[in-house]
Amino acid sequence: MKAVFLSNYINHHQIPFSRAMYERLGEGYHFIQTQEMERERVQMGWAGDFSALPYVVYADREEERCRALMEEADLVLAGWTERTDLFLPRLSSGKLTLRLSERIYREGQWRAVSPRGLLAKYREHVRFRRNPVWLLCCGAYVASDFSLIGAYPGKMLQFGYFPELRTYGREELFAKKDRERLQIVWAGRMIPLKHPEFAVRLAEELRREGHRFLLHMVGGGPLEEQIREQVRRAGLEECTVFYGFQPPERVRDVMERCQLCLFTSNYLEGWGAVVSEAMNSGCCVAANAQAGAVPFLIRDGENGLVYENGSYEALSEKVRALLAGPEPMERMERMGYAAYRTIAGEWNADCAAQRCLEFYGGWREGAVRLPESGPLAPAPVLPARWKYDEGRLE
Repeated sequence: MKAVFLSNYINHHQIPFSRAMYERLGEGYHFIQTQEMERERVQMGWAGDFSALPYVVYADREEERCRALMEEADLVLAGWTERTDLFLPRLSSGKLTLRLSERIYREGQWRAVSPRGLLAKYREHVRFRRNPVWLLCCGAYVASDFSLIGAYPGKMLQFGYFPELRTYGREELFAKKDRERLQIVWAGRMIPLKHPEFAVRLAEELRREGHRFLLHMVGGGPLEEQIREQVRRAGLEECTVFYGFQPPERVRDVMERCQLCLFTSNYLEGWGAVVSEAMNSGCCVAANAQAGAVPFLIRDGENGLVYENGSYEALSEKVRALLAGPEPMERMERMGYAAYRTIAGEWNADCAAQRCLEFYGGWREGAVRLPESGPLAPAPVLPARWKYDEGRLE
């Protein structure tokens, strides 16, 4: 069998899945990179020496080989790329293609009424609705967007991004976590949609209520100096640590020491790999339901906490109720272990790769069977109507 993954560039979110595919298919698997990584991503620590990866092919260097690989593949996974010329012919070929997409109307579903936009979506998506082309939804609200334009009817499946999986026994998982002092982590680019200021506001409240904690702020960006100033004004320097941008493995090392992770991105966050990484690290994640990964990964009160309307007040209420309740450390450990099992048991690259190949096998035999949960389970059509400027439900 031959399979190809076409996307913009290889990175630490794609490598685990590609490695799992390569382990199964060997030289039958290739990842086609279509552009160089943006400078901002490089500065965040995403870049690396990927030249040794045996399955990566670069479209700008081997164009004809890439076209041949796309034509010969039994299965193609087509992710985000501006090189539509490389995958559009495939969609009419009668061969199986799995499109990967985040939201197409994350800034407002009212955009679906734009005549120019509808024409573009018809050319790239809707006209292939009866072909063997399925949509892998990298976010819980993707199906809602595509349902508005009538694309992929009955053919939208759950998917996402799959960071490196770390495996632990339960004792090992919690051995690094401080049982006496609460350790809280916020990680990401410090930009408006991710609301890093929420973490500092919460720290102010927790200190006023007498909680002992250390807040770990991992990442950087345009708002970093503003956040540092917010910490200084609040007098939180002694209980806040800033790390700046760190490579993925260092971010995971910090998460392993923390019981609680704050994921405060709003509806503009297509997925949110930080959620997967923190859950894999045994954190209880308090997350905004508007971000794409959250409804797929977190069950409120079981393997994490979900706040519904994107507001700071909703986040604060969730976390403060957790800490005010009986045995908060034990509750966080229980949810953190359930979170770990969610990632280790199902939402990981190995599981996703195996299910993609099983899906191909079922399609080839004319008997597609879908799992009930996790990667490649049917994607529900969830409401996704957010006001752009406030991040609240209309």
